[in-house]
Order: sequence, then structure tokens, then C-alpha cells
Amino acid sequence: MTAPAVPQTAPPADLRAELLDCLQVNLAWLARTEYGVSPLVLGARLEFTPRDDGPGRLPTVEAATGTHVERTAAALGLSLTDRHTLPPRTGTLPAGPGTAYVIADAYHLPWVPYHGHAHMDHSFLFCRDSSGLAVVRDGYHNDTPYGPARPGAWTLTEGELAEALPDGARVYRVTRAGVPQDGIEVVPATAAAVESYVHAYREHPDREEALARLTLETWLLARARRLHAARRAAGGTAPAVEEHLTAWGKLAEQTFLAHRRVQRGRPEPAGPLERLAELLQADARVFTAPSPAWEAAPVTAGAGTATAGSPDTDTLRTAVAEEAAAVLRVPAAELLAGRALTEIPGFGSFRMVDIVERIEERLDIEFDAADLVPENLHDLDGLRRITARAHRETP
Repeated sequence: MTAPAVPQTAPPADLRAELLDCLQVNLAWLARTEYGVSPLVLGARLEFTPRDDGPGRLPTVEAATGTHVERTAAALGLSLTDRHTLPPRTGTLPAGPGTAYVIADAYHLPWVPYHGHAHMDHSFLFCRDSSGLAVVRDGYHNDTPYGPARPGAWTLTEGELAEALPDGARVYRVTRAGVPQDGIEVVPATAAAVESYVHAYREHPDREEALARLTLETWLLARARRLHAARRAAGGTAPAVEEHLTAWGKLAEQTFLAHRRVQRGRPEPAGPLERLAELLQADARVFTAPSPAWEAAPVTAGAGTATAGSPDTDTLRTAVAEEAAAVLRVPAAELLAGRALTEIPGFGSFRMVDIVERIEERLDIEFDAADLVPENLHDLDGLRRITARAHRETP
């Protein structure tokens, strides 16, 4: 698999791939380059409409693949035509003019970090260059537990293409069909819908399963709200909206951390579900208010903070800095000198959890679940404070 030497394989500068999911992004790439449609039209409507995924299954805001693709195409003013299902083990994609939109299993796609790790529907664009070689383009942009996904284009041999599609694929041709979605709308989440959704996750007996799913849910919800904010932002983003988006991002981090803790047999941190309900109910107020209407409630670090200058402060601070530096691959001296963790490329929820686990292992401590909130985990001194507290309380 190599980078292709064909024109127009770079994504447009205004694709805003970081705001789009793996099915939206490549339809948006086609719409932008071939028809001049802004990808931000996909954020015009914000709503909370979880669906029942069947008996015993948790509700989800993730639409079924077919429904999601159809809605995305319609919002972009596109039509999906000439639909073709590639049978398993066929080994190649059908010839045809122009570019095809393809959905296959990410587990087998060698250019995405999910390759060999996780099964899920994933899209890409497919065409052949002037010499007949297979060219795939994928605009997906995300940080995953298996590494970063970034937009790009690759040339595949026929053998590599066959290996990438052992389970077949869904192939579509895309044409212009009408006018892209216009206007901006927020459909307020009803109290009943929020309570039913949160209750299902709170009462699910398998906590690891519930938190694994909730991690994806909060990521999808946070991304949808960033996309909606970008669609509205022609006149600038209000401070209350910025704070609201930050709170959604912190919730996604906190939920992922809770999932990892339960995976390791540790107590489940409290708070994510209550915070989820608050943020869902605040969406309509924040996004439709003519002036700042809501601020994230502060989360305190709690009592018992180590005092600067106490005998163990410097030792603990150095240990915390060394473990954070090892995860982020920067010199510990930079962190000790005051460089913020959030300024370091690659810092995010996955690295944050790695740092927490390394500190616990090195110092043979266990953080209190109540301390594991993003407000305590985004800077060195916050980590040092909760480390000192856990160090004192560990038998």
C-alpha cells in the first residue's frame, strides 16, 4: 500500500474532518470537491433521538448504517445510485466511471487504526488511476485506542484490495440530487427521553458493557454538538457555547476513564450519567440563547489537597511528571517547568488514562474514583494533588 501519484487525492482544506464520523466524512469529501457543498450543512439540525436497539440492548444515538448514510446524502444534496453489494471473497470492486462510495469492515482495511482490532462499518472513496491501479481516499480524522486516523489516499495492489474486502462491501455511485440542507434547528431533548436513556445505562447489570457503549455514545454526542456549533459560528461562538462544548468533551473523557477503571476491576467513578443528563437538557438553552445562558458547574478537587512545600510534594510531582512525560514522549523537565499537558500534541482521553494507570502502578496506589474527573487530570499540579491524597490514604 503506497501513497498514490494521482491528482486530487488530498482532502479539501475546509473538509472539517475532525467534526465528521467515518460514514459522513467521505460523502462530505465528494460533495465538497465535486459540487462545492460545505460539509457544515451536516450540522444544521441538532436533536436527541436515541433508538431502541432491541430487547436487552442499550439505547443508542447511533443510527443504523443504511439510515445514517441516506440521511447524510440527503443533507448534502446527493443521491446514492447504482447500488451494488460486493459478495464475500470477490476480491475486487466493480469497474465504473468516476468515484465510488464504499462501506466495508474497518477490521480489514489496512490504512485505518482499527485494522486487526475492531469490527465496524467504515467508508472510503474508490477509483482507479490512469494505469488502472486501485486508489482509495479516506477523510476520517479521529484519535482511537489503536492510534490516530488521519485523512489520506493510498494505492492498493489487487492482492491488497482483495485482502481488504474478504467480507464483501456495499458500493454506491453518487450524483447530485437537489439542494443541500439549509437553516439551523435545535430540537430540545424531552425530559422523558433523557431520563429513559440515562436510566437504561444506570441500571444495566453489566457495568463494563454499559460503560463501553456509553463511551461511544458520549463521543458521538460531543462530536455532533461541535459540528452544530461550527454550523452556527458564522458570527462567532458565544462563550457559553464554548464552555458547553468543553463540558461535552470532558464528559467523553470521564466516561472513557470510568470504562477503563471498571475493566481493571476498580470502583466505577460516579458522576458521568448525572452530567450527561445535565448537558442534554442544557443543549437547547445554550445553542438558542441570544446571550450566554449556561455555564458548566465547577467540579472541586475535594478536601485534603497536599500543601505546596510539604516534604513529599517535590518527590511526588517529579514522579507524576516522569510518568506523564513517558506517555506523551516529551522531556519531564518541560512538564516540571510548567508546560500544560493539554498543549502537547497527542494528549487526550486515551493518553490521560495511560498516565493515571502508570502513576498508580509506579507508586502502588489507587486513586479515589471521585477524584478522577478531567478537572484534576489535565495539568501536572492537579495530578500531583490527587496523587498525594491517594498516597496518604493507601494502607
